[in-house]
Amino acid sequence: MLSFFKKKEGGTPPATAPSWTQRLRAGLARTRAQIGGTLGGLFGRSRIDEELLEELESTLLMADCGVEATQWLLAELRGRIRRDKLETPAQLRQVLVDLLATLLGPLEQPLDPAGQHPFIMMIAGVNGAGKTTSIGKLAKHFQGRGHSVVLAAGDTFRAAAREQLMEWGRRNDVTVIAQESGDPAAVVFDAIGAARARGIDVVMADTAGRLPTQLHLMEEIAKVRRVVQKAEPGGPHEVLLVLDANIGQNAIAQVKAFDKAIGVTGLVITKLDGTAKGGVLAAIARQCPKPVRFIGVGEGIDDLQPFRAAEFAEALFEEAPAP
Repeated sequence: MLSFFKKKEGGTPPATAPSWTQRLRAGLARTRAQIGGTLGGLFGRSRIDEELLEELESTLLMADCGVEATQWLLAELRGRIRRDKLETPAQLRQVLVDLLATLLGPLEQPLDPAGQHPFIMMIAGVNGAGKTTSIGKLAKHFQGRGHSVVLAAGDTFRAAAREQLMEWGRRNDVTVIAQESGDPAAVVFDAIGAARARGIDVVMADTAGRLPTQLHLMEEIAKVRRVVQKAEPGGPHEVLLVLDANIGQNAIAQVKAFDKAIGVTGLVITKLDGTAKGGVLAAIARQCPKPVRFIGVGEGIDDLQPFRAAEFAEALFEEAPAP
């Protein structure tokens, strides 16, 4: 069961929910502690020197920013130090925020289902990345923007995944196309047909978790994509890869492998609240720059939101702890 779909009944009215910005800052606390704790000491020094820059490089690498992104950030930072004649380490913090926002800026491409009817989405990822939960949250996101949704339970191997989608459908009046067993591609094909017949705006197709090294399963998901293309020329209109932020640099290999198999068009980064590896977004920006459509910083239904580069960079390098 997905506990975040349950409503409170009776009792004292809940306090005002924290804003997304507050939740984002709180969710990035572990990464910020990895970076910010060290940066606080570095930026509190009296002068900018080579030792400071070397320690900053180590700090960014420990947060899984990756070698390429870290080298780019350091090179740009050195250029800004010379150009703007920066003298104190305290001046570097905002410069670093601005540079990270610039690096991540191309990844900020909001998902818009307008122009296709139905808008067909495939959702892929390894086991445990949070695919099924993300689908529930994304469906709620689209509903909140006035779009009707149908879900395809394409994970025919894991009963729990199908049950999660069915429960979400019952509680929120969303149609779920499912079979207890069978061909995942057939389930998705049926869902597309149902969406057309009922005038549904968005089709979201879950798929079974798989590792990139499981070649037969990668071929199976490629088959699902081919079936979608037969059912809807030009589809799928979005192929989302769900990545668990805890895997850090391994995310790069996953993006490349799934992209080769099914043509990934966007990413969902989950579980940023449970890791100190939030810098992986910088690595993605340099090594495999796929749009980051959504990021997740908690289990709540509203804890998955569209990615905004400047907001993320500011939350990652803020000086004070989140309220």
